[in-house]
Amino acid sequence: MNGADTAFVLVSAFLVMLMTPGLAFFYGGMVRVKSALNMLMMSFVSLGVLSILWVLYGYSLAFGPDTGGVVGNFDFAGLKGISDGTLTEKGGIPVFAFALFQMMFAILTPALMSGALADRVKFGAWAVFIALWATLVYFPIAHWVWAEGGWLYELGVIDFAGGTAVHINAGIGALAAVLVVGKRAGFKKDPMRPHSLPLVVLGAALLWFGWFGFNAGSELAADGTAALMAMNTQLATGAAVLGWLVYERIRHGAFTTLGAASGAIAGLVAITPSGANVNAMGALAIGLVAGVVCSWAVGVKFKLGFDDSLDVVGVHLVGGIIGTLMVGFLATGGDAGLAQFGKQATGAFSVLAYSFIVSWIIAKLIHVTIGMRASEEDEASGLDRAYHAETAYDFSQVGGSGPAHHHTAAAPDPAASARPAGTAAAPSGNTSEKKVDA
Repeated sequence: MNGADTAFVLVSAFLVMLMTPGLAFFYGGMVRVKSALNMLMMSFVSLGVLSILWVLYGYSLAFGPDTGGVVGNFDFAGLKGISDGTLTEKGGIPVFAFALFQMMFAILTPALMSGALADRVKFGAWAVFIALWATLVYFPIAHWVWAEGGWLYELGVIDFAGGTAVHINAGIGALAAVLVVGKRAGFKKDPMRPHSLPLVVLGAALLWFGWFGFNAGSELAADGTAALMAMNTQLATGAAVLGWLVYERIRHGAFTTLGAASGAIAGLVAITPSGANVNAMGALAIGLVAGVVCSWAVGVKFKLGFDDSLDVVGVHLVGGIIGTLMVGFLATGGDAGLAQFGKQATGAFSVLAYSFIVSWIIAKLIHVTIGMRASEEDEASGLDRAYHAETAYDFSQVGGSGPAHHHTAAAPDPAASARPAGTAAAPSGNTSEKKVDA
């Protein structure tokens, strides 16, 4: 057993685990206050559901002996035949350490989709959806991309840490579910501003921190490749932040906090598949392109009319495609060229097609059976009370007294309007709005 590499993989697994609560904060701050807890729970429940499924059969389907290049078998169901002394064939780390690390990827990926469906999905139906989605979509695609015998792995597609299996997969799956569930009540009409930008920045910071484990840890060894991946992760993310901010300043007139946080995520997404195969200049280019293009892409939903609440499609799908394709031309070591670009395109769009079709079918089956959409009444009053019997904040204890004060604190901003993530709010002199914002 290689003790140093084992320690590195274990710490990386802990960092990736932190990304799911970080995602919960990132998304939770972006929704309206009446459904903030529900947004947190949509991410947090994945820690429970996917941990169990991964041990029961997920690890075996993703990384078990190959079956036709499509999926593993059930040889490792229940982690059968694996002990604390069982080591990986390459690298000499315990299989338990590798399985734990990959478990955290399986937990995070369906949680990423939750932002697209904010404010309008039944919590129980969501739990069923991610269980089915992981089983029929994530586990097989993880096998395609990362397992020996998987058809994309054998084709030679470069996806170091999950541009296809995680980000394209989650982004297009989210779009499929959105098309089934439909738009939020009041989409493009009612105010839907983030209720807590500090929570958004906190979540983005936790994601950025955890992403070093996500990316560098995928080397499964404390070596130069892991160091390269960590450096490129930082470079691409910084470039994406600046690219997003400059674009929104030119397009919308302000450098917004939400834009900076969203730009960071776009850069992290784009460098995920490519960071171990490009140099520093390549990482900067990928991050800059991702920041600008994703900033543009989040506004497309308003033109096309689909309600991706928190821009999962614009950031994760688009960013994943950018990183997956650009490495085809920027890869070092003689891999770059049209042939590699063709392999990258095959990987990206095969995952996109499979995930969209199966995700749509899963969402549709749930929608016509137990129902996936929350009732109009629950959506209007907020999902926190409807499904969790709680509220994120107790306004009755924040100064003042009586019903009037409570109503003012909880009221929405009447001047706000739905707009792409990262765009500036129009200035207003209305004093009641200022009280609400405060």
